[in-house]
Amino acid sequence: MDETIDRYLSYLRVEKGLATHSLSAYGSDLADFSRYLERHHQTSVKKVTSSLILDYLLSLKRLKGRSLARHLITLRGFFRYLVSEEVIPKNPATELDLPKGGRKLPDFLSLEEVDRILKIPAGDSPEEFRNRAMLDLLYATGLRVSELVSLTLNEVDREAGFLRTMGKGSKERVVPVGRSALASLQTYLDGPRNQLTKGKALDPLFPTRRGRKMTRQMFWQILRNYARRAGIRRRVTPHMFRHSFATHLLERGADLRSVQAMLGHADISTTQIYTHLNLRHLKEIASRHPRA
Repeated sequence: MDETIDRYLSYLRVEKGLATHSLSAYGSDLADFSRYLERHHQTSVKKVTSSLILDYLLSLKRLKGRSLARHLITLRGFFRYLVSEEVIPKNPATELDLPKGGRKLPDFLSLEEVDRILKIPAGDSPEEFRNRAMLDLLYATGLRVSELVSLTLNEVDREAGFLRTMGKGSKERVVPVGRSALASLQTYLDGPRNQLTKGKALDPLFPTRRGRKMTRQMFWQILRNYARRAGIRRRVTPHMFRHSFATHLLERGADLRSVQAMLGHADISTTQIYTHLNLRHLKEIASRHPRA
């Protein structure tokens, strides 16, 4: 159990870009749940049921409201991760409802903030062209950072304007790519990529200067650097670009099913969180009414 939790926390740090204090909170919640399982002679995550999770939550009598909701959110995320890794077939925590007001809305960037970041890589080095193409593609497609760095040359159809990616649970999906991102990608492929590969035939679409596949950690550092240079003081992660992609699409009238397909969500309830962001946006606009 401890090794499984450690792998999950590592995933949250690298893939989701969670802050240290958030990782500490999730780690504490999961350690508490692990101790509960040990006390009840249950050590296999494969045998955890919804009723067992409910009993655990009921045992947390000291917690109420948002604190209790956080524990359930932690467990939902943990078991969702185990499903995506094919450790278990079904998430036992999804059948339990969150206490009212317990669901946290994802952080996203404004259009102006995205534009400021995308304008930063303006140099003439092959790395700058590569980074510019990666940022444009990330925002244009809503890819996970692991999907972005894993792209290969033959997975992008520039003429048709689509790319293929292997998402969670080894599920392949096709995602459209906008003209701006395609233009940035074409500029990168017209010469700068060849400088990085030194003319060698390499599969990674975005290799390092050493000809290796870029890691998630490397891209995260690149993005953080650009965000700082763009004057954005809050912590920016690759996953915020994914949230921004979905939020900005819905703000402009995209339907939920299409956004679900592009994000690769197995369950539309996961995508529905962005409708809450969209409603908040509409409320902000409505508040500007002269009689509001």
